[in-house]
Amino acid sequence: MAKDYFKQYPDENGFYQNYGGSFIPPELQKEMDKITQAYFEISKSHQFISELRSIRKHYQGRPTPVYFCNRLSQKYGGRIYLKREDLNHSGAHKLNHCMGEALLAKYMGKKKLIAETGAGQHGVALATAAAYFGLECEIHMGEVDIAKQHPNVVRMEILGATVVPVTHGLKTLKEAVDSAFEAYLKDPVNSIYCIGSVVGPHPFPMMVRDFQRVIGIEAREQFLEMTGELPDNVVACVGGGSNAMGIFSAFLDDEDSTLYGVEPGGLSMDYGQHAATATLGTPGMIHGFKCYLLQDEQGGPAPVYSVASGLDYPGVGPEHSMLKDIDKVKYVTISDKECIDAFYELSRLEGIIPALESAHAVAYAIKLAQLEPHRQILVNLSGRGDKDIDFVYDKYPVPALGKSKCD
Repeated sequence: MAKDYFKQYPDENGFYQNYGGSFIPPELQKEMDKITQAYFEISKSHQFISELRSIRKHYQGRPTPVYFCNRLSQKYGGRIYLKREDLNHSGAHKLNHCMGEALLAKYMGKKKLIAETGAGQHGVALATAAAYFGLECEIHMGEVDIAKQHPNVVRMEILGATVVPVTHGLKTLKEAVDSAFEAYLKDPVNSIYCIGSVVGPHPFPMMVRDFQRVIGIEAREQFLEMTGELPDNVVACVGGGSNAMGIFSAFLDDEDSTLYGVEPGGLSMDYGQHAATATLGTPGMIHGFKCYLLQDEQGGPAPVYSVASGLDYPGVGPEHSMLKDIDKVKYVTISDKECIDAFYELSRLEGIIPALESAHAVAYAIKLAQLEPHRQILVNLSGRGDKDIDFVYDKYPVPALGKSKCD
């Protein structure tokens, strides 16, 4: 990769080669241009950087540790390490960009934060940031996900956010994004739409990536200190792709580290039964940007499904789309069954309950460990599973030791 990669991508129009850009109404584009200008001016200032670093250290609890999974590695082979983003305040990596976006909103004089959420982790993180800065917060969430992620809905409301149920379409993440965009259009002057991943119109894929780069910067230094070398494999789950870009960003120049983006294989690879966008999608447009997209016969977004609410999005970040084309990241899939099995394995062998999103990455690491028993695997454990335990316990009851969770 080019040494000036992060200055080269995106270009001034927000493109990562053939993907990205900003395809939105002119009145909204004016506001996006203001956000872009403010980001470049404010985020590079000493005052902004100092305040964000202080927040990360004293409020978020960064750096999060890298942890060696001794018992999991003994059982499956390999040497499996976790970047413990589940220990980040609010329980996931999402706070990394939410505090950055909210700080930007404060400097711009915005009064209200608006966002979508699927698994609820972005919603909780943004509600946390809003409470910290004294801003209003409105979170749009599909009714299906509200039922699955009840603990996070409660957390958002306790933190002072207004949770808006989305009742149209599949009532999941894609529809929540539609609804949040509509709400933002009503008052773009006083509010800011804080996108929850490396998706959407420019500058959000760039901004979210930049705020999430802290994961990779920490993980690379920590892994070198622990082992004296870089990981052979770096693994992260991919829906929109923010946690993956966060950790991948530090290893893009390393030919000896293979990067794996793990997508949800769902119930099967049949139409509407998965959300394997980079794996099976084709170039298209969604929510104001170009990317790989799962499409229906008319070229619109196809219905998608995953047991993990944070991964059931028919698009993927434009930077991921480019990284697929240049073969820098390998995009693979994990089924619901494999995800649930990994959820219980990590819980029982290491005492760490992962988010279902993160369990996809753990499941693929287990596969790699069995295929390559002498190689080192670094997994971005993007979130903890508190939000998922009621849903998992009800649908996939705790099995007897040694039994599959989906038998």
